[in-house]
Amino acid sequence: MTYLDKDLTTIHEALVNKEVNPKELADEARSKIAKTNGKLNAFNLVIDNEEYKESDSILCGIPYALKDNLSTKGIKTTACSDTLKDYVPVFNATAYEKLCDSGALLIGKTNLDELAMGGTGTTGNTGIVHNPWNISHMAGGSSAGSASSVAAGIVPYAIGSDTGDSIRKPAAFCGVVGFKPSYGLISRYGLFAFASSLDHVGVFTRNVKDAAIIVDHIKGYDKKDMTSIRDMDDVSLVNGLDGNIKGKKLFYIDEICNKDNYDNPKTKEMLDNFDSLLEKAKDLGFEVYKESVDIKLLNAIKPIYDCISCAEATSNNSNLTGIPFGPRGNGENVMDMMKDARTKGFSPLIKRRFVIGSFILQKENQEKYFLNAKRVRRLLVEIFNKLFEKYDGLILPCSSAGAPSLEQASDKITRNDIILENHLAIGNFGGYPSITIPCGFIDKMPIGVNITGKFKGDANVLNMAYALENTLEFKNQTAKGEF
Repeated sequence: MTYLDKDLTTIHEALVNKEVNPKELADEARSKIAKTNGKLNAFNLVIDNEEYKESDSILCGIPYALKDNLSTKGIKTTACSDTLKDYVPVFNATAYEKLCDSGALLIGKTNLDELAMGGTGTTGNTGIVHNPWNISHMAGGSSAGSASSVAAGIVPYAIGSDTGDSIRKPAAFCGVVGFKPSYGLISRYGLFAFASSLDHVGVFTRNVKDAAIIVDHIKGYDKKDMTSIRDMDDVSLVNGLDGNIKGKKLFYIDEICNKDNYDNPKTKEMLDNFDSLLEKAKDLGFEVYKESVDIKLLNAIKPIYDCISCAEATSNNSNLTGIPFGPRGNGENVMDMMKDARTKGFSPLIKRRFVIGSFILQKENQEKYFLNAKRVRRLLVEIFNKLFEKYDGLILPCSSAGAPSLEQASDKITRNDIILENHLAIGNFGGYPSITIPCGFIDKMPIGVNITGKFKGDANVLNMAYALENTLEFKNQTAKGEF
């Protein structure tokens, strides 16, 4: 019997009843990785021991996967970049430390887009991550390996990070749940910084309750992270899952969901699915409303994200010089050595982002690009803060279609007016809790719907998703592809 494709409660009960032990679960996970990694490439490191701390936690003895941009003391952590290919941290990320204290059993590190800067799962130095529903399609990024490993039933949950949509869109593409909590609910200490004002730690699971369980274990104030939330340590997200949504109000944005704004038949099919989902939400008891937001501001989401994230990434990664980390570059002086190391150590995607970020941060350009981007970000956040005073949540499709084929994969920063592909960054702009749940299929590939709520309204967002999930047919699903 297999266990790791089950939910956490079922696995925990099997452990308590001595139907299985942690070593057998670890062996099952490693066996699945060995059988699937040649096709999926979800993992770049498999942990060969079953050491864990005994505890009363539901997570005790259960294997999980960790995105390889979270620091693990004594365990190689590379962020899938050649600049860090031999890096072994001397400290633990707080989220990982809390999982260790809960007795969770780390089984491996998952692949990602290099330095978490990408949305395709194709740019890491270990190669392409494939979607287990169809390996000719992308898993999404940057948390590609984490999403793929949960969808394939290798582990019941995996930890990821989300700077623009890097948990929620891969979750949609892979047919699993992806939850990005409020900014600061989970400490970012030990997360390799991409864009510090946008970065979140979050989780992939196969149902909403499991997402609440994991976040309950790893959330909390951390003195090592000055942005961590101080007043939610005693809030139980699991206890808030009662499914009672009487009087809850959801809204969607007309400019994003209007079929007349799109020509692609797959996008129209996605929006047909969304319309059907809204009717189910109404039948369940939700009140659903249509709202309008200035199309100019919505079209600004992607350029705002590109400006802010590239600028912050350039600053955050300025220490990756080949001197303190990674292979030493060649040259007659330090500057030449750093130039050689960075030229050889970064993929074209990373180089483009750093060039753009450096340009934006130049003194003569900061006002026009960086500061204006932050001003428009603030305008958007103010609009959505006001909307969240009227409504309990924003509900929208996660993307314009299902997971693209790998032939369509591109991480070049280009103009993209399809707001359906960019709107999830709103959750990062405002630090809002935001969750994706599977809601159907297009061309045999999963699609997802997203619910976002007000800052620190995590319990409410999870409960709304929990209620909606229970009316759908996709809870606890695993991929049916050939892998």
